[in-house]
Parts: sequence; structure tokens; C-alpha cells
Amino acid sequence: MADHLKHLSRRAFIAMAPGTTLALGGCAATPFQLVNLGPTLQIVSYRSREQPGTIVVDPANHYLYLVQKGGQARQYQVAVGREGYGWSGVSTVHSKSEWPDWYPPRDILEQKPQIMRVMTQLQSGMGVPGGPDNPLGARALYLWQGNVDTLYRIHGTNEPYTIGSDVSAGCIRMRNEDVVDLYDRTPVGTKVVVLGPHSV
Repeated sequence: MADHLKHLSRRAFIAMAPGTTLALGGCAATPFQLVNLGPTLQIVSYRSREQPGTIVVDPANHYLYLVQKGGQARQYQVAVGREGYGWSGVSTVHSKSEWPDWYPPRDILEQKPQIMRVMTQLQSGMGVPGGPDNPLGARALYLWQGNVDTLYRIHGTNEPYTIGSDVSAGCIRMRNEDVVDLYDRTPVGTKVVVLGPHSV
């Protein structure tokens, strides 16, 4: 097993409670607890009009499905956009990245100016280098509509305890083990459907 995956597994199963990890905002002195933060993958029955290989995101229920043959899907638990940051529609995977750099948009920097303390000059400007402490986690899939970047991503996380909640700035957030599995199964050009609040 690759060293980086060993590192992910150990971090996934022994983690501090929310607020105790060294986050961008600093440390908090509260006791840690053991939390099961391993992969959420399940093979489930799933009826869909979408073709096998399509990604379907159900934000209301915090699941992402990779449609398979025979009425099944690979189901992963996800975190989605908090109120005011939700997005729905159809897009495609335009590109993919392992341990991606993060270039925080202006609105995020205005909300969390402390992020600027960990930003450095990178290939495409000022940002946070890729790695285990980067908010984008181990992998990222970049979603475009035609020739337009939606600015939304499916990505990992350095805060696995947030999965299953409405916390992101609109992106689809997964545990690192799950996003690595999805990444390896998802070619560029894959169709991604993010369901709206009234979708069936």
C-alpha cells in the first residue's frame, strides 16, 4: 500500500473531535475522542435514467452516487453547500488533480482572512499548497459547463468529521479515501448531475 494511503487510513480512524484539529483558524483546547471517520462507500440498489459511469449528487440526503450497471450504484456520503451556497445542474468533469493546490476565492478570504497567513506564491498565483492539511484534500474533480468553469469541485477534505452536513461553500466534499476511490473510477468528460431541492 502506498505511504500516502497508509497515512490517510491512520488519520481517518483516529481523529480529534471537531474543534481540536489544527485548522486554519488555529487550535482549540478541547479533549479528543475516537471517531470512526473511515470510508463511507456502499454498493446500493439505485434506479436512475442516467447511464453507468454518471455521477449523481443528492445534496438533500448528503450522498453521491456513481451509477453502475444492473440497477446499482457506488454510494458515498458527502458534505454539501451551506445555506446560500447550494448549486444544482448538469456539468462534466473537465480536469482532475491529485493533492490539488487551493486558490481561495475573494469571498472566502473576506469571511476568513486568517487563511492568508498560510498562502504562498504557487504556479497560478497565491494559494494554499496541496497536501494533507489542504482543505481540498487528496483529490479534486473540476466541474465545467461547456467552456465555462462552474467554480464547483468534487474534492476531499482535511475535516472528515464534516461529512454528512451542510458546511461547504458549494463544493461537494468527500472523505479522502472515498474521493480517491471515485477519482480512480472517473475519467475526464464524465457527466455530473447535481440534483435540485425538488428532484425525485
